[in-house]
Amino acid sequence: MFASGHKTPRLGIDLAGGTSITLKAKADQGSAINKANMDTAVDIMNRRVNGLGVSEAEVQTQGNDHIIVNIPKGTNSKEAQQQVGTTAKLYFRPVLATEPTGSAVKSPSPSASSSGSSSPSPSSSASSKEKASSSSSGSPTPTATATSQGRAVTDALKADATPSSSGSPSATSSPSPSASSSGSAEATKLQAQYAALDCSDPAQRAKAGTNAKPGEATVACGEIKKVWYKYVLGPAAVDGTEVKKAAAVFDTQGASGWQVQMTFTSSGSKKFANITGELAKNQSPQNEFGIVLDGEVVSSPFVQTAISGGQAEISGSFTQQEAQSLANMLSYGALPLSFQEETVTTVTAALGGDQLHAGLLAGAIGLALVVIYLIAYYRGLSVVAMASLLVSGILTYVIMALLGPAIHFALNLPAVCGAIVAIGITADSFIVYFERIRDEIREGRSLRPAVERAWPRARRTILVSDFVSFLAAAVLFIVTVGKVQGFAFTLGLTTVLDVVVVFFFTKPLMTLLARRKFFANGHKWSGLDPKSLGAQPPLRRTRRPAGPAAGSADPKEA
Repeated sequence: MFASGHKTPRLGIDLAGGTSITLKAKADQGSAINKANMDTAVDIMNRRVNGLGVSEAEVQTQGNDHIIVNIPKGTNSKEAQQQVGTTAKLYFRPVLATEPTGSAVKSPSPSASSSGSSSPSPSSSASSKEKASSSSSGSPTPTATATSQGRAVTDALKADATPSSSGSPSATSSPSPSASSSGSAEATKLQAQYAALDCSDPAQRAKAGTNAKPGEATVACGEIKKVWYKYVLGPAAVDGTEVKKAAAVFDTQGASGWQVQMTFTSSGSKKFANITGELAKNQSPQNEFGIVLDGEVVSSPFVQTAISGGQAEISGSFTQQEAQSLANMLSYGALPLSFQEETVTTVTAALGGDQLHAGLLAGAIGLALVVIYLIAYYRGLSVVAMASLLVSGILTYVIMALLGPAIHFALNLPAVCGAIVAIGITADSFIVYFERIRDEIREGRSLRPAVERAWPRARRTILVSDFVSFLAAAVLFIVTVGKVQGFAFTLGLTTVLDVVVVFFFTKPLMTLLARRKFFANGHKWSGLDPKSLGAQPPLRRTRRPAGPAAGSADPKEA
């Protein structure tokens, strides 16, 4: 514990404070607001925040159309808030044009290129063995001239499909985007939106691509290496619901590091093969597809060859957190309903601190009562019980402190209650053993053989009792959600530790103390005084009386 630097348990939202988010459901995706859809949304949001490592987060419905999300302090609550609030559907859209905006934009220089090609987008790299890979490395660079972009947008809108396979347009196109090349008012409007869009402005980012339908082209924003890019995206080619599974894995054999592996459904596999086949024919940036979640481009890998087989991977210079975040978006991006973020409230730890103080005070009172009872009833044996309780308490504290960084365990108020209940369970095991020893002394045995003979009988009773307690904790943990799981987890943990302490501390300590005169001679303050226990006279070996003569016994008796 000290070596790791984690000296205190991680506290839950009710003890340390945190963030509370209220979301309101909107039936604008063709789904009705009913209990089934709300429960599905809660389950997906729960998996989202758990996928981010946010433990003890509460996701629950309130009323008919609200969901409350409580995120404890000390976790990546900002990212969790973004992903929980990101509730629109996930789409794979072809990229028609992209360039950095805001402070990242530098003075434009004339381009002598006639192909309209550019440096690869910094969000992407490619491989071709049935795997798409994206790289977040590389410095952000503009990907196409305005002339090329305008022509690409116009051509794509005319086809009303994926980008043209003819590659980038030639440099002979007009100096500026013009609606006259397509005669399409829609293309003119989209080009105007793209030209005016500044993704470094939060207000403009929030409005970019709002109310865009899957079958229509749209504009969007995306952040890459802290640089905001604006995009023109074609109609959605693959729906996020067609991603069967996505996971962040580390490439131990290659040099790509962290990557995201995707598995598509049968329909999604076919669509993904079609779109990647078309994109592979184009030059950058028209060979990219944007992964769009809630109108924001979260990644834009480019493709070199068609990807078939239903599996793909997005690789590059991802950090572990970036790879896991993208995998969560791909896995849990689709919700049956869309949600509007109504309130975000920061919960202070003042009330939680009072509750923690009250819980610890209750635990101290309970422990004091147990100690007083042990001293009054068991006298010298109470030293063994108190030492065992101390060892059990230290082990519980250390394990809770280590479980925080290990599995993101958060200590909440019900968990504190579980630890308090464990005081009685642990003391009960000692009492069972002590009473077995006393029974042996009452039968006339001395202390050392009494300790050894009592152990097998006590051990069986202790194991059965702890098994029942652990089974109850396990069932409670499985069938409940939220804070009650903290109670069940702590109860199960302390029950297991009780077995460890009794077997590896209490029993050996009792064996050592049995050799001390204070206990072995049955001092009246030892708690093992044979006289006060009503012991029988010591057992002695006696010679069996001789039986009757061989022929005089009754055959039946013989």
